[in-house]
Amino acid sequence: MPKIKIPRKSTNIDMTAMCDVAFLLLSFFILATQFKPAEALEVQTPTSVQTTVAEMKNVVMITIDKSGRVFYSLSDDLGAKDNNFKAEVIEAVNEAKNLNLTAQEKAMFSFPGYYIGVPFSQLKSALQKSPEQLAGMNLPGIPVTDTLNNELQVWMRATVDVMQGKTMNLLVKGDNESKYPTFKAVMDAFKKNELFKFKMVTNPEGVPPGSELAKKARAESH
Repeated sequence: MPKIKIPRKSTNIDMTAMCDVAFLLLSFFILATQFKPAEALEVQTPTSVQTTVAEMKNVVMITIDKSGRVFYSLSDDLGAKDNNFKAEVIEAVNEAKNLNLTAQEKAMFSFPGYYIGVPFSQLKSALQKSPEQLAGMNLPGIPVTDTLNNELQVWMRATVDVMQGKTMNLLVKGDNESKYPTFKAVMDAFKKNELFKFKMVTNPEGVPPGSELAKKARAESH
């Protein structure tokens, strides 16, 4: 007896719901993604193999660009209203150098993202500008290479005095093309203030699997 053939019918799948879900997920990731903000001081740091991530709280950052200019900044958490270390540092520098800064000029230093990149003779004028305005200027940097006028020593002395008893994370972020004399002058400013421990900010390369840095990179990629 011949077999009865059942006619085949094409499968029709409604993808409307799947498309809706896909667009919802896409919208979520677009809205939730936090893009890395542009850095006010861009430097090309040297590469290295790291296993740890630098702590980004209570940071004192010294930046050296490729032309040898030196910049000083404090992390934004040190400018908190209830415990404003930035205000204390700028007040200490103001008194040490008799700069006669106004209250408004000193308050500018506590703004998020503010950094110092001028000698004391130009500091009053610089503190009248916002961080955005500073980013568009060709600042000369803090004088450090003259051993008799290493102004970074004054900034570091004020920082050490103000932050006594508080953990300070001292970071040096130098451009790959910066020259050794400037780096040595920065180290001299540290030594004059008995600061012998600091961390170099580098570009991680060949991160060991399972390290803290590898875990952070994997988390950021998801």
